[in-house]
Amino acid sequence: MSAAALDLAAPLLAGVLATAGAGKLVGHGTARTAHRTALARLLRGGRRAAPALRALGALELLLSAALLVLPPSVAAGGAAAVLGAGFLGYLGYARAAAPGASCGCTARDDGPVGARAFARAAMVVAGGVAVALARHPWWVTAPRHPAATGCCALAAAAGLLALRADRRWRMPWRRLRLRLTGHPLAGAPNGPRVPLAATVELLEHSLAWQSTAPLVRSALLDHWDEGGWRILRYAGLHAPGGTARPLVVLFALDAGASRDAVREPAVRVSVLDADTGEPVAAGDRAGDPLRR
Repeated sequence: MSAAALDLAAPLLAGVLATAGAGKLVGHGTARTAHRTALARLLRGGRRAAPALRALGALELLLSAALLVLPPSVAAGGAAAVLGAGFLGYLGYARAAAPGASCGCTARDDGPVGARAFARAAMVVAGGVAVALARHPWWVTAPRHPAATGCCALAAAAGLLALRADRRWRMPWRRLRLRLTGHPLAGAPNGPRVPLAATVELLEHSLAWQSTAPLVRSALLDHWDEGGWRILRYAGLHAPGGTARPLVVLFALDAGASRDAVREPAVRVSVLDADTGEPVAAGDRAGDPLRR
């Protein structure tokens, strides 16, 4: 089973690289989002970042094709492992130098570098090592071990789905679970009075969100309750004069408000520089300044 898994690593790794590479090379949003990535800061300009991302996408596609059509070898596996190690180094730089910027690793990455990005890069390193250790081509092993092939494919699909940058696919399931079982903290003395999804829905229909949305560049990253307010954190980006500036955007709403009870909530907004923590915009767009 373990030997078969090593032989089957090549097509699974090729699928990971091909998906990411195609998004960078032919994705319509590459040029538009390149200036939001940490690569733009590393290369000192979004105009340089877009061609670099497309070149990296082409390299990933070439490597994925080689993994699919060539027998496993130390050269192919080593190249993939080195590429994954390079990703890890770049992610470390991005986390330290531009914590509010995205990495641009996939076409759907629009939030700050997080654990999922590091896990995807580590997966590439592990896949490269597996290809280097494989003994037989995958097209020979797959027909001989159909059960192992199916298990590896399912495990890889589940892992990739869990590590997707865009996790909005989970929202319908979360809402269904809340409707069937109720909120896990319902009835607690200090627990939230409404589900988080209801607060996010209320925010996204508010005037404060509409006025601040051009700065927001991520889905919800974090939230907490404080003093009767529910505070929601997003990553943002401001580009005065063409220079990308990563931001942290905070919204605060009444923790007990929902669309059923309030049509236009009081929302407090604070926009901070992601690197220094200093306020970028004084006051807010729908209330008093948020002070945490």
